[in-house]
Amino acid sequence: MKDISCKLLVIGAGPGGYVCAIRAGQLGIDTVIVEMAKPGGTCLNIGCIPSKALIHAAEEFDKIAHLASGRNALGITTTKPAIDLSQTIAWKDGIVGRLTGGVSGLLKRAKVKVVQGRARFRDGKTVEVETETGRQIIRAENVVIATGSVPVALPFLPFGGTVISSTEALSLSAVPDRLVVVGGGYIGLELGTAFAKMGAKVSIVEAQDRILPQYDAELTRPVSKRLKALGIEVMTGAKARGLAKSGGALLVEAEDGTEISLPADKILVTVGRRPVTQGWGLEELVLDMEGAFIRIDERCQTSMRGIYAIGDVTGEPMLAHRAMAQGEMVAEIVAGHKRAWDKRAIPAVCFTDPEIVSVGLAPDEAKKTGGETKLGLFPFLANGRAMTKQGEDGFVRVVARADNHLVLGIQAVGQGVSELAAAFGLAIEMGARLEDIAGTIHAHPTEGEAFQEAALKALGQELHI
Repeated sequence: MKDISCKLLVIGAGPGGYVCAIRAGQLGIDTVIVEMAKPGGTCLNIGCIPSKALIHAAEEFDKIAHLASGRNALGITTTKPAIDLSQTIAWKDGIVGRLTGGVSGLLKRAKVKVVQGRARFRDGKTVEVETETGRQIIRAENVVIATGSVPVALPFLPFGGTVISSTEALSLSAVPDRLVVVGGGYIGLELGTAFAKMGAKVSIVEAQDRILPQYDAELTRPVSKRLKALGIEVMTGAKARGLAKSGGALLVEAEDGTEISLPADKILVTVGRRPVTQGWGLEELVLDMEGAFIRIDERCQTSMRGIYAIGDVTGEPMLAHRAMAQGEMVAEIVAGHKRAWDKRAIPAVCFTDPEIVSVGLAPDEAKKTGGETKLGLFPFLANGRAMTKQGEDGFVRVVARADNHLVLGIQAVGQGVSELAAAFGLAIEMGARLEDIAGTIHAHPTEGEAFQEAALKALGQELHI
């Protein structure tokens, strides 16, 4: 097979990798991308997109089931619903298929050469790829490592049979009667909530003293309330110990030290993700590491000239939009543009019920910067649009410096608040002050008005509370 030479080689066609390759192609860079599976990576194929499809289906089913119960304020009744999960999964797979096809089309339009197979470094400029038709050698002036991450497995709960990762959870053919989720982070809560809405009896086991420990307690309180309403059992300060001898239950050490057996048809382990640093010839390179992650500078440059790394393999936050922004930047650097990673804030969204959005600094983090702060919180209970959607449980919160009113952080929890992430991120990226947000006319009636009202509250000029 004839060797390939190129200016840029991207290893991994996840969100960061394919965006890097597309942008490089647009800039006229001779680019090759290697991917051993489908384009789109974890996010598109077995992560962000399919999980949101499942969450949406679960929400629709839950709405109909609520109407069928007769216990609703809207005066709508219907018959008891049923769900065919295999059909739901087929619908989800159709969405994924269209999107992966779209990515392939974009790569082709950008004149990016796609090589399917597993890449392995021979040295810092040479990679060999095992393809279906043989070994392909690729030599590149610049290389981008975008190999992503995979779910963390627990040694005493290896994946297989009853024990599943998020990947298997998104491909189940039927709703399990009893689901135990190990890990109370965003992945576990998103999927656990979805299956509870579809009729599963769900228990969540979290080792720390509360769920979603990466968010402050004020933000997670409405989520905890909703979990209880859905009948989801939440055990905090509890540690999974392994499968019962029968295999149909999870042994858990409760907070008080007692051992509990939780019956389970499926045990979903969501205790984090680890970077994929093995299997592609890392040992042939001399890369500085930060723990399990590849160390990079403000240009995503590794310790070896001409080798860049982006996305999950470089550390937290492991978010697709961070990888995309890094990929775009690296492509422009390779094209000779002067770029550096200088993001003020990266939005984080948790698609629980209700949803959580956080951009920038939380109140406690802002206080640690040393200066006095102002805080404004506006509840959705006083927002007309939220009330008409029966989604008034939640709020928008703005944190700013007290001296010049520069906005340091914005958080929200509530129904559909993920769509406010763009406005929040833009405000911080543009260096908005409280007066900028308060002085912007927000459309009525929308949940976005709560953003303006929170800024007004921080200024002491609140109107509707």
